[in-house]
Amino acid sequence: MSGSQWTVGASDAGLRLDKFLAAAGRMGSRARASAALQRGKVFVNGEEAGPRTAARRLAAGDIVRLWVDRPGTAKPRPDRWRFADRGEARDLHIVFEDDALIVLDKPAGLLAVPLERRGDAASAYDELARYLRVRRQRRPLVVHRIDRDTSGLVVFAKRADAQRTLKEQFKRRKAERVYRAIVYGHPTPSAGTWRDHLVWDDTALVQKEAHPRDPRAKQAVSEYRVIETFDGASLIEVRLVTGKRNQIRLQARLRGHTLVGEQRYVYGPDRLRPVAFPRQALHAYRLEFAHPASGAPVAFEAPLPDDLVELVARLRRSQRR
Repeated sequence: MSGSQWTVGASDAGLRLDKFLAAAGRMGSRARASAALQRGKVFVNGEEAGPRTAARRLAAGDIVRLWVDRPGTAKPRPDRWRFADRGEARDLHIVFEDDALIVLDKPAGLLAVPLERRGDAASAYDELARYLRVRRQRRPLVVHRIDRDTSGLVVFAKRADAQRTLKEQFKRRKAERVYRAIVYGHPTPSAGTWRDHLVWDDTALVQKEAHPRDPRAKQAVSEYRVIETFDGASLIEVRLVTGKRNQIRLQARLRGHTLVGEQRYVYGPDRLRPVAFPRQALHAYRLEFAHPASGAPVAFEAPLPDDLVELVARLRRSQRR
């Protein structure tokens, strides 16, 4: 049996099993820990520990074993569905799929779902529908969406009951949604909370700041932290507490930290920003929610796409000059 084994020390006593596994030097992330528990690869004191025991509190002396090559537990390999968009072949990256849901790492430039005003534009929904049709499965069901020029994770349901459960989690703010963005300036303090009241303008199709007493206004809350700083820019991580349309893009702008590449929420001095980038530098990095069938926590992460990796590298090179 290949894998790893750890004995819980006094400093880790009382820690949840999933957090113990996710620590640096073990599995390194909650997504990997959750996947291992889902697939029956984890044992505590010789007994299998599944998703329902993720919150189990460990005691000093417990033996936690990771059985990497346990038969029948291999992680499904990410699938790539080739499709044509304006004459070019592109990849639709499927991160996870089972009989209840499908998680997609959407490329920038592709709509998450079709828009009536852009009837001829390709969408992740349409391409997923084609992918499922080839496999004689029903069309996907929309749970949430991200902007066309934002890359990253989107979840679709494959059954109506799963869709209802997932949408309820997003509505009640039970699902965790974490983004990474590159913004101008250096947010101060380096971690904190953004709170605003916003209203959607149906004519201009933009989010606008509103007075708290405006009956149309809805509260927008985001928690942010700075990951890395460059000359005149920062890589930040933002966790949505609420999920309003274009929320991060406007909240960052309201504090003088417009996203690099932003085209919509720019005016005045923003138009003179020096870094060239063809889209808003925003990526849906992490999703975590309760699986609609089992109720077990599941988490997914999507690394920064190539264009954002190159942008970060360019900013680092510029800083060294």
